[in-house]
Amino acid sequence: MEILSGKWKFHILGTLLLNEKLRFMDLLREVEGIAPKMLSKELQDMEMNQLITRTIVHTKPITVEYALTEAGKTVGPLIDELASWGTAYRNALFHQ
Repeated sequence: MEILSGKWKFHILGTLLLNEKLRFMDLLREVEGIAPKMLSKELQDMEMNQLITRTIVHTKPITVEYALTEAGKTVGPLIDELASWGTAYRNALFHQ
């Protein structure tokens, strides 16, 4: 739980599940509300825990791409299950 704790990790992982790889600014746009400093910190944490890879692309200017590792991809079913539970729970609350 500690590896996936925090407000943003599931959102970042889910975004990377939908897109094979993304650059930092693309992630910043996709993960609505996150500050650049927080995104950087979360990406570093997930890279350290081997959930994502960071690849430097030698373009001008140099860009960095982030992608899920095989271990990171295993989080997909967890995210799907949590989303299903959240939808069912919300429906139960509002349709009583």
